[in-house]
Amino acid sequence: MLRAFWRRLGPGFITGASDDDPAGIGTYVQTGAQFGYEQLWIALFSFPVMAAVQEMCGRIGRVTGEGLAAVIRNNYARPVLVVIVALQVGTNTINIGADLSAMADSERLLWHIPYGWLLGLTTLVTTTLIVLVPYRTYATYLKILGLTLLTYVV
Repeated sequence: MLRAFWRRLGPGFITGASDDDPAGIGTYVQTGAQFGYEQLWIALFSFPVMAAVQEMCGRIGRVTGEGLAAVIRNNYARPVLVVIVALQVGTNTINIGADLSAMADSERLLWHIPYGWLLGLTTLVTTTLIVLVPYRTYATYLKILGLTLLTYVV
């Protein structure tokens, strides 16, 4: 039973867990320190919208068997696809840069190594793991790391 659960725990879990990325956690901490609970009321509006968008994306993927770019390509003019993909590439590049920077800053708290060296090392290790480790093995490690988020509850 546990083995079946572990196998079913797949890309959706990893994607959901990845939202607690280093840059996000840094933002949550700073916002919490600055505003406390003052902005918690926004969750009443943002959560239902976020859940609806996730549900729609999941259903579109399930029904079509295609990713977002393929669905846009099949249903809209090419310029729409180009703009959306360009925005996504830009957003992802900035987000990955912020995550790598946050990881290097966190590492700097543990080791007294210059930030630039840590950023380069973190980028090199992360890129190497993504490129060289087989998908199934990498996904298993990501699941384990995702389960560590349960420590928030503790």
